[in-house]
Amino acid sequence: MDLRDYQWEVIEPALEGENIIIWLPTGAGKTRAAAYICKRHLESRDKSKVAVLVNTVPLVDQHLKNEFSFLQKHFQIAAISGDSEVKAFFSEELKRNDLIICTAQILQNALQSREEEMHVKLTDFSLLVIDECHHTHKESTYNKIMAVYLERKMKGQQNLPQIVGLTASLGTGGANSIKGAQDHILQICANLDAAKIMSSDKYKFYLNTHVPQPKKQYDVTEERPLDPFGEKIKEIMSQIHTYLNNPDLPTDFGTQIYEQRIVELQKEGAEGFCRKTRVCALHLRKYNDALLINDTVRMIDAFQTLDEFYLLERAMKELADVTERYLVQIFDRNKEGLLALAKDKRYENPKLEKLQQVLQNHFRADSGSRGIVFVRTRQGAHSLHQWVQDNVDLQLRGIKAAVLTGAGYSNQTKHMTQHEQQDVIQQFRKGPLNLLFSTSVAEEGLDIPECNIVVRYGLMTNEIAMMQARGRARAPNSICSVLAKANSKEVARERLNETLEVLMEKAIKRVQELPPWEYSRTIAKLQRDAVIGSKMRDTERERRRQLHDPELVRLYCINCNEAICHGSDLRTVEKTHHININPNFRLYYRKSPDHVVIPRTFKDWKPGSSISCSICGQAWGTEMIYRAVTLPMLAVKNFVVESPDGKRTYKQWSKVTFAIDEFDYAQYCETNFELDP
Repeated sequence: MDLRDYQWEVIEPALEGENIIIWLPTGAGKTRAAAYICKRHLESRDKSKVAVLVNTVPLVDQHLKNEFSFLQKHFQIAAISGDSEVKAFFSEELKRNDLIICTAQILQNALQSREEEMHVKLTDFSLLVIDECHHTHKESTYNKIMAVYLERKMKGQQNLPQIVGLTASLGTGGANSIKGAQDHILQICANLDAAKIMSSDKYKFYLNTHVPQPKKQYDVTEERPLDPFGEKIKEIMSQIHTYLNNPDLPTDFGTQIYEQRIVELQKEGAEGFCRKTRVCALHLRKYNDALLINDTVRMIDAFQTLDEFYLLERAMKELADVTERYLVQIFDRNKEGLLALAKDKRYENPKLEKLQQVLQNHFRADSGSRGIVFVRTRQGAHSLHQWVQDNVDLQLRGIKAAVLTGAGYSNQTKHMTQHEQQDVIQQFRKGPLNLLFSTSVAEEGLDIPECNIVVRYGLMTNEIAMMQARGRARAPNSICSVLAKANSKEVARERLNETLEVLMEKAIKRVQELPPWEYSRTIAKLQRDAVIGSKMRDTERERRRQLHDPELVRLYCINCNEAICHGSDLRTVEKTHHININPNFRLYYRKSPDHVVIPRTFKDWKPGSSISCSICGQAWGTEMIYRAVTLPMLAVKNFVVESPDGKRTYKQWSKVTFAIDEFDYAQYCETNFELDP
């Protein structure tokens, strides 16, 4: 296996068994260097076991097929992700294999599992390679795994695995001073128990030659001279404000600040059982979303978002409430006018014209060009893809585009399965596709061919995302375009990111130059603080979970405020899914005719129908078919939770203030079914 000089330089301490962070730019071959470390480790240590951890599902198979494929001649290697049925037998897989490539969540689940065929300990491994290790902070899965490691280390446990982290950018952690950036980087080092950060020094010239940087350009647009579509939406929003009769509401429609206030209002309405306030806030948020879409992509995309929302409202809700009827009628009255404006090309988004110019400058029929347009949302990616499909001029340039987004389930926009992601990447790498509209999923790690044009389309991200996206433009004479409105927050943030990148580099150099005694002392203190802080947070979480007796907690439908169950009716499955085991609960909901499709398999259950309130039609969750028993699985965001301390809404079950026991399948069956002795 051949390595470049700079790769040999950065892996040297790891070959001696030290914990390190490898810091090299995107495209410099960090994964290849890590594969060699794994090879040497497996060859030189008896009974060694290696885990390569990644933070996205597509990277699991990619690493197996690419950089780690050569190891399969000499070692047993397995790739395990959420889509793998063998994840439930992780312990058995570890016994059979020398090296496992998996998502961090798979290992975290195995560490926490009590089932013999799944449970493993950190000391079962002799080496952990952590890809994109800058994510090892706060409540990330990487950091939860390393918190277990640090706790064991503090207790003096031997035989902990060697740690090798890989990253192209450690970031500044939100700091805007050299001291703050240095503190952030030291914290990452402490979290990973890294003895040093390794970057190329002696061979930096060769590294820069091998990984050239693209030319960066700002492609800015002016405001729309006229926006009658947007003005019409703002007029409707003003009507809803008048109906709501709340003079304290802001009127900066189409901004993130307005959205934050409306989300707060929606929460206030739900917790106060004021249906009028909550429903108006929900609809105002949808109109605000339409304004944000109108500012990003086409008017017709914004219109379709509203149209689909109201079609769903009519299909799912009873519309027995006077406010719901009023809001649906307002849209119906304005629908034709909005559609006519959305189709008027005179008022189209100037960003699209600018994007067309950028793409036309780089794509010619049979030119061999490759490009990625990074966008903020899945919806934006799909909208821009449709725009290209409808654009005759771009089709004549030979552009063959596709969408690449995350695999996580979302009820807002169509998600991609792992297979669909792999198929798109494969076609982009070797097949007909030459342009991707992608969310952040393509920023990190994915083996995507060298692009000669990368566009950051109306993005406000941190410096890490900027550097990751830029690293995709690796072809000779490539361009990285920042496309945004002139004098916008997006342009200002991009300029700040450039400053933060320099700040990060200076901070890393300072950390690398710290005297060994000072570095060790600082890391030891940070690790002690991290372990104590983690224990304190766990204690506080447990205290909050015991605040109220489940019998005294009631759940209400968030839409019609009907009381539907007590906290004592709830149980957890796999400590994650929340079900209601009261057989009378089925009287409160209705089921969809078709089963929900989730593109992955689960060990003991599969999804059934979606469920909604039998009174108002509000979505509540999904049925779980658990070992042939059908149980309603609830999403807490669809309910108001009342405890002795008052009414509250929650986004996650982990935040509720009462204990929920684990589901006992045998006991449930004995109680609810007549079983033969």
